Amino acid sequence: MTAQGATHVVDVRRRHAFALLGSIQVSLIFTLSAIAVPLPHIGREFGLQRPDLILLSSAYGLTFAGLLLFGGRLTDRCGGRRVLTAGLALFGVASAVAPFAPGIGALLAARFAQGAGAALIAPAAMAVLRAISPSPTAYRGAMATWGGLSALGATAGNLLSGVILSVLSWRWTFAVPLVVAAAALTLTSRLLPPTAPHRGRALDVPGAVLATAGIVLTSYGLVVTDTRPWSSAGVLVPLLGGTALLVAFVITERRSGDPLLPAAFLLDRRRALALAAIALSACGTGMTFVVLSLHLQQTRDWSPLQTSVAFVPFAIALIASGRAVGPLIVRYGARAVTTAGLVTGAAGIALLACTGLHAHIPYAYALLPGLVLLPVGAAASFGGAAVLAADDVPQQQTGLAGSVLNSAMELGPTVLFAVLLTLGSDAWSLGATGVSLAVVALLNHRTISSADPRS
Repeated sequence: MTAQGATHVVDVRRRHAFALLGSIQVSLIFTLSAIAVPLPHIGREFGLQRPDLILLSSAYGLTFAGLLLFGGRLTDRCGGRRVLTAGLALFGVASAVAPFAPGIGALLAARFAQGAGAALIAPAAMAVLRAISPSPTAYRGAMATWGGLSALGATAGNLLSGVILSVLSWRWTFAVPLVVAAAALTLTSRLLPPTAPHRGRALDVPGAVLATAGIVLTSYGLVVTDTRPWSSAGVLVPLLGGTALLVAFVITERRSGDPLLPAAFLLDRRRALALAAIALSACGTGMTFVVLSLHLQQTRDWSPLQTSVAFVPFAIALIASGRAVGPLIVRYGARAVTTAGLVTGAAGIALLACTGLHAHIPYAYALLPGLVLLPVGAAASFGGAAVLAADDVPQQQTGLAGSVLNSAMELGPTVLFAVLLTLGSDAWSLGATGVSLAVVALLNHRTISSADPRS
């Protein structure tokens, strides 16, 4: 085989590997968002009250976010492909059990287990991504696309769950993550290279326990503010308990010779602001899906299928703009693309807040412009911020970078949703999110501009 032919084979293999990893990442966020549309149907079938529904909707995200740091450390210590395989096995088994759940207890257990599997998969997938993109240029290009996959997964979850619910049953929504997990387990050893473990790294079990328990308790306390006042014991106990555990985690980590989350990793100015941009972008798109889905079904009396179809332009704009993000980052730099994406996304949300919630305005005028503008901004902000967050990360901290990046996507919406829900109406929440995005865009422009010019 000629050198040119060998290079072509390597490129094809790399594209196939990226397609597999991208499909896995999309399925993780699909599983997070796909529960939203069928949730009322699950509640009627099992006779659930609102607090039960909130716990069911957040169960996956709680363990996903809570175990991410430990998943990142396992990845760096044991190797990306090995941890990825273990996570896929757990994720697949949980996805196979969930459709047959006879009641809320079994379904909750399956959702918690799915989240635990996802917490292993997400950082491990980024470590393998680093292995198949060894050059800095190739890795930055891969991360530019990788950043938008989460928004694509959330969009797919909202679209397909409505279609599945209209044709079949809510139980079939678990078929998508099950099929992806099964296919990935079959193809992993054939398409993905082994990644070198760093055996010298300690697992830091005390730090992992404190971080997981603190994040889960704090997140749960924020989630239940939707049904309980902030002054109630049901909110204060988990919030204060979780906060105390997180303080203990910080103290423990400062004394550790090999901390689970080094302070210097988050104190990097570009990385901190990139993670803030990811969190706010995730909150903006997530809040839009929630508010508009409720508006279309409750105010406009649309069916789940009609509601899903309404987001098709969002998906098309997201995919089309996502393909342009990489070249734009190469030409203008990650910080400029991130800033432009945040401003564009904020404009889309502001447009939806001004016109989208008026039932008497037709869809084409009230919702369509914002549903096109928002994904364009989301693709740019996610892609650019992902490049900034992963830039200059040492090889032995790739799993850590993956866990922190996914934590921003998970915890950002949880915190901001709770804050915005206490501020008032849906329209105000949308407007507040847009303003927040614009503020971060300005901060990003003013403070990152002095950083490494390669960004």
